[in-house]
Amino acid sequence: MKGEGSSIMALGGDGLAVEGTTLAQAWEAVRTGLRRDCGARTFDHWLKPIGLGRFRAADATVELVLPSAFMARWVESHFSERLALAWRAANCGVRAVEIVAGEGESRAVYAAPVEVPADEAPVAAEAAGAAPASGSLLDPRFTFDTFVAGEANALAANAARMLGEGGAVLFNPLFIHGGTGQGKTHLMHAIGHAFRSHNPQANILYMSAEKFMVEFVSAMRAKDTLGFKARLRSADLLMIDDIQFIAGKGSTQEEFLHTVNEIMTSGRRLVIGADRSPQALEGVEGRILSRLSMGLVADIKPADHALRLAILQRKAATVQGVTIPEDVIEMLAHRIASNIREMEGALNRVVAYGQLNCRPIDIEFAQEVLADVLQASQRRVTIDEIQRRVCAHFNIRQNDMVSARRARAVARPRQIAMYLAKRMTPRSLPEIGRKFGGRDHTTVIYAVRQIEKLRESDIDIDKDVRSLIRELES
Repeated sequence: MKGEGSSIMALGGDGLAVEGTTLAQAWEAVRTGLRRDCGARTFDHWLKPIGLGRFRAADATVELVLPSAFMARWVESHFSERLALAWRAANCGVRAVEIVAGEGESRAVYAAPVEVPADEAPVAAEAAGAAPASGSLLDPRFTFDTFVAGEANALAANAARMLGEGGAVLFNPLFIHGGTGQGKTHLMHAIGHAFRSHNPQANILYMSAEKFMVEFVSAMRAKDTLGFKARLRSADLLMIDDIQFIAGKGSTQEEFLHTVNEIMTSGRRLVIGADRSPQALEGVEGRILSRLSMGLVADIKPADHALRLAILQRKAATVQGVTIPEDVIEMLAHRIASNIREMEGALNRVVAYGQLNCRPIDIEFAQEVLADVLQASQRRVTIDEIQRRVCAHFNIRQNDMVSARRARAVARPRQIAMYLAKRMTPRSLPEIGRKFGGRDHTTVIYAVRQIEKLRESDIDIDKDVRSLIRELES
């Protein structure tokens, strides 16, 4: 940067007069011409934020102030010559420009408005809306305070918190994967909010892979891929969700690869979300998968019953003026097991119907309101499937389920299978007994009660049962 001479003039309220005109007036003309020549998208992304700084009479140089050092370097390397020529063409006495970054409060003295032709106004508004304002695309509901952690999502949640704190991390990128509605997007938004709280000036950008693809194609058509690349690669924290949607898209994958490389090489943070692990992403280039696997791959498993219950209890506690009985919460946690988002939506529906119909919420009302939802979400678990899963889990033969053997290594898994059959299927006790070698219904009752007691006192048994339930529900 050039040293400041002894002769520096600050721009006054009406602008500094230089050879019959003012810097402010000249700057307005320069900006209007730049927008016309460079295009609305490039101008709005990079040139519109420039503020007019001080003028040095000694060397006829004017300062142009950018809000960050990165933007100052980028504008200097790509537009310094064009800016200098534009100022000379304005015939206001300016012969050179110095592009600087604002320090503390902006060093800019004057930021001239730019005239936008009426027929281009919608385009300018759209481009301005696409600018990567910090946190502008983050959902305010999705924070770590509103995220309920449990065994199924502990790894992903802890890694997300570490990344959001803004300190040194041992992994980059963070790849979060899990089924629909299990909390991936919530965690990604929470990372953005936390990172912004620790780094208020950080450039945070969240987008879906579909939006990445659409914006990239639009930039190619507008011959503005440079602006697209610069916008993404200037992010201090870049988060791209549902990456599986770029499968088979060759040019998009190529640009995505270059973006990933740039972010990782520069030491900035990258978070990727997907519905499956990197190794399971079909139609995605091996070079991309290799880089995505370099950091931490954290999966979010389907929420178990305890986590679903905790999520609903947390949500119910935030509902104002409505009492939601515990048995209704328990029913929703038990019956809607595949999708947390769907489960929360079901609770919202019950509350809304109760308020609109002035009805108190109870189990019968909830089942009436959610009849279609409960029927659609009912997992068709069969006793045969339960027996197969239990046998595989405990490494016993399927014949042991129907045999008369009473050794504990066989009897305990058989009791667990009966317990699961009673809990997860609509079959009656006599029907369950017949599927287990023609046993009496009292044997089934004893097995169910025995496992219920053991789950309260034996940690290993409870862990085995929860694991089997998760497998059967997924």
